[in-house]
Amino acid sequence: MQVRHQIRPLRMLAALFKWFFIAIAIFGISFLVAAYFFIVELDKELPDIEQLEHVQYQMPLSVYSRDGLLIGQFGEKRRIPVPIGEIPKQQLNAFLAAEDERFFTHPGVDYKGLLRAANHLLKTGKKSQGGSTITMQVVRNFLISKEKTYLRKLKEILLALKLERRFSKNEIFELYLNKIYLGQRAYGLAAAAQTYYGKSLSELSLPQQAMLAGLPKAPSLYNPIVNVERATERRNYVLKRMLDLNFISAGQFRQALASKDDAAIQPTVIEFDAPYVAEMARQELLEKYGDDAYTLGLKAYVTVSSGLQQAADNAVRTGLHLYDDRYGYRGLPHKKLAKQSALKSLPAFGDCRQAVVSALSESGFVAMAADGAELMVAWEQVPWRRAEVERFRSKPWQGFFIQPGDIVWLRQLEDGRWALSQIPAAEAALAAVDPFSGAIQAISGGFDFYRSRYNRATQSKRQPGSGFKPFIYAAALEKGFTPASIINDAPIVIADPSQANDWRPENYTRRFLGPTPLRVALRQSINLVSIRLLQDIGIPYALEVAMRFGFEKEQLPGTLSLALGSGYASPLKMAQAYSVFANGGYAVKPYLIERIDDYSGKVVFQANPAGVCRHCSEGLESANSARRVVSPQVNFLMNSLLRDVVERGTATTAKQLGRSDLAGKTGTTNDQRDAWFNGYTQDFAVSVWLGFDNSNSLGRGETGGKAAIPIWMEFMRKALKDKPEMPLVAPDGIVQAYVNPEDGLLLDKSNKNGLWEFFAEETAPKSYSMPKPPEFEWDENAEGLQEALF
Repeated sequence: MQVRHQIRPLRMLAALFKWFFIAIAIFGISFLVAAYFFIVELDKELPDIEQLEHVQYQMPLSVYSRDGLLIGQFGEKRRIPVPIGEIPKQQLNAFLAAEDERFFTHPGVDYKGLLRAANHLLKTGKKSQGGSTITMQVVRNFLISKEKTYLRKLKEILLALKLERRFSKNEIFELYLNKIYLGQRAYGLAAAAQTYYGKSLSELSLPQQAMLAGLPKAPSLYNPIVNVERATERRNYVLKRMLDLNFISAGQFRQALASKDDAAIQPTVIEFDAPYVAEMARQELLEKYGDDAYTLGLKAYVTVSSGLQQAADNAVRTGLHLYDDRYGYRGLPHKKLAKQSALKSLPAFGDCRQAVVSALSESGFVAMAADGAELMVAWEQVPWRRAEVERFRSKPWQGFFIQPGDIVWLRQLEDGRWALSQIPAAEAALAAVDPFSGAIQAISGGFDFYRSRYNRATQSKRQPGSGFKPFIYAAALEKGFTPASIINDAPIVIADPSQANDWRPENYTRRFLGPTPLRVALRQSINLVSIRLLQDIGIPYALEVAMRFGFEKEQLPGTLSLALGSGYASPLKMAQAYSVFANGGYAVKPYLIERIDDYSGKVVFQANPAGVCRHCSEGLESANSARRVVSPQVNFLMNSLLRDVVERGTATTAKQLGRSDLAGKTGTTNDQRDAWFNGYTQDFAVSVWLGFDNSNSLGRGETGGKAAIPIWMEFMRKALKDKPEMPLVAPDGIVQAYVNPEDGLLLDKSNKNGLWEFFAEETAPKSYSMPKPPEFEWDENAEGLQEALF
């Protein structure tokens, strides 16, 4: 009985264990089933890893010149994607040692690392980052958020396992090395090498490789530029890990430890400085692609070449100095340098740089630049104080207005010498266009982009003045006027009900020539003739013709002041309009971007402008031809007139270039607020403006022929080098006739007072000039006879 009583509890205990294990099994199976269905449902929410087949890295927008030089880069993320085959083996080892030594053996998840992280959590109650593999970091960077939750961690693990089944280890490693953030706005390994050391990956030393490998853990904390000491500690840890894993030898380890890190903020990678052009391209691409333009890795190639752009910038700066030198020295920018350490902060704008005067001598003075260079300035290169130098002929440096310690502006001349200078008070702009395609060949928007980002070549609204007259003349030729037509240059009064006083326009010289041929009137830029021409042809017709040349209606006033260029235009708009004269009579539209490549090098945009076939005969233009806006005959006559402006008119200074194919028109507005020259050959249509941003007067006598032409000439001297001269060839329908310049009618060739003139065939004079009657001389003795006769 006692034995039986002892067995019963044992059976009960066994039954209890049995049901306990059954319950545990049921719970475990239920948990596994629930976990399975949870994971299945969770898997449905996971992003598709197939998207990693064609990764679009966020890369900056790059702008290149026509000859392939980088002129601008825009976007917050610096990235240079590279295939893993181009990454040095030792660099890969450094990342394995720092981030995931078992990367090539685990299935995407390092279970030992996860257990370590779990143990750390149990002991400290704090989460650890040690459980993440490179594969899991790729998942976190490309596919899911970075929030720190257990659900996100589970998703990360599931995706890492799937990623390892779909992609090779090298593919995953390549994604990681091109995506990882490494501080200083550098994304990806190659970008970091450039950002910190200014080197390609193949040029990095072992300690530099270890430094970069130590950054992913905490890029801001271990940034070698910001915190050298802490970054070096992290680098040395990576080197020790590489030694422990036999990636490097003990000797390499010791040598690398002894190396001092030389990470520094690297200079810009810009290969050619053309900021006005780069900014124009940026705005156009932003309009085309929106904010994605900054991250798609686009490469835009513009129509501007570095050689012509450099010529334009130099011409604008040189021309501004020529003008500025005529109006004296405005004084020193600062009297003394506060501290010697401030030397490096001395600015530079355009072709001018500040320097500190260190010594004066008989020959000149010496100044120290921001880079420590000593620059010698001869007294002959102090343009505003020649008279003072003469007074102190024996010892000009004694009592001179510049003293040691003064900060001065200097600029380097073409011959390499340095001259005392100053930042010009006025501004200028230049726009050059290919007349046959509309391609912008050069844009200079001012003295210096970094001093003023306002692009006067494209954004300004300045009165073109007499530079607009050729479009009135073109309209008049279409209406039947000829270069020999006579218009009276005489005073005119125009009633204006909206004004208190009538309008009494004047010529620049305030003199009147009387009856004047159109050729002479345009050559001498006579205002009264232009106004009378506009009265004859009518304002509506003149507006219609001007808009054919590319002007917008809102730019053009509907009054007789239109004849004097009282509307507004930018230099680029004027260059566009003058392109019509240069290319034979066709309207072209300026464009800047020639081609756009995507990050892989595929062409996504290629410009196909409506242009003019340079070598095609009339009627054989290409399918994408520009629209003809003036007849060949009118265009030829305008070219003849505008070449005459250079040959004998207000632009004769341009003859110094020694070419016979130059044509153009000066422009000067009231009180000399704007000075223009719009000139061209068959290769270039170039407009130059000079003036003050606040529209102050440039000064007495500062006309387009004096202030603007030097800039145009300086550019064209470089641009036209090796370009053959193009003769003016008359098209069919143009005839020549020997005419009397006083009335435009035919004259016998034996009469030496005539001249040869071009005419459209239908407008050529048919009648001969009547001989001028002899002037009647009054004879007092004939007075009685006169009374008897009448």
